[in-house]
Amino acid sequence: MSKTKTAKNHKPVNTVRHAVEYKTPKGTLIAIGGRENKGDDPEEGSVSADNLSFVKNEILERFVAELKGSNPLVLVVPTASSVPEEVAKDYLEVFKKLGLTNVEVLDIRSREDTAKEEYMKLVKKAAGIMFTGGDQLKLTSILGGTELMRLIKERYYTDPLVIAGTSAGAAAMSTQMMYQGVSQGGYIKGSVSITAGLELLNDAAIDTHFIKRGRIVRMVQMIATNPTFIGIGLEEDTGIVVKKGNEIEVIGSGLVVIVDGRESTRSNIYEVEEGVPVTIRDLKVHLLGKGDTYTLEIV
Repeated sequence: MSKTKTAKNHKPVNTVRHAVEYKTPKGTLIAIGGRENKGDDPEEGSVSADNLSFVKNEILERFVAELKGSNPLVLVVPTASSVPEEVAKDYLEVFKKLGLTNVEVLDIRSREDTAKEEYMKLVKKAAGIMFTGGDQLKLTSILGGTELMRLIKERYYTDPLVIAGTSAGAAAMSTQMMYQGVSQGGYIKGSVSITAGLELLNDAAIDTHFIKRGRIVRMVQMIATNPTFIGIGLEEDTGIVVKKGNEIEVIGSGLVVIVDGRESTRSNIYEVEEGVPVTIRDLKVHLLGKGDTYTLEIV
């Protein structure tokens, strides 16, 4: 599959226009579709076992490779999880195997926890932050609008901070966030709930476990509500590395699905009542694999 081309006027072919003045972040985002490999062999007979693109630990090794400085401090944030201690332990173990010796857990379970001075100090020193999976609405409702999240965003824009998130941790990164909606019923108006995410990736909406759970239809309903947003569907053990806030590279063993509705010609979403199927015409869809790139132009 070919990479995104750049036209003669040096503007990318695949673009999203942003109407306000844009500040380029110095940090890097890594959004993961969930179930990233942590060094285990794939199950016999599974898709991963037959996939020649599968590489053990590929995504987490890329996270480590992007970290800056000697003995970089990495923070694990298991806030989204219903079993935070168990999830944090898994990442502590895998990061240790990958050679990281300076890893701390931000055990944030309430908005009050975000005000802890020790957590603020750790965020100021961190080279990388990993948001685990779980419930993205829990993550945004606890972190959104807090001084801690403001500091994370500030460091993302001013320092080479690497922010990674898997599953819910990835879904919460974008401007627009889906937080519930069954895959099978995602075509019915009102069956998909949308709210603001942590707004680290502008003019985009990320969904995870995308192919495994058949989530393209619920993504399309989100896009029908506002075609300005580019939908980014991440398959399991697959992710994107985002540089400068808009330069996307695909990593991992699966596919990334880009859904672009900016040139759509017709939708009934503003006409029909809840409970009626949503329609939309002339969507553009890209399937991208390891090494492919996609550029969101932000003006």
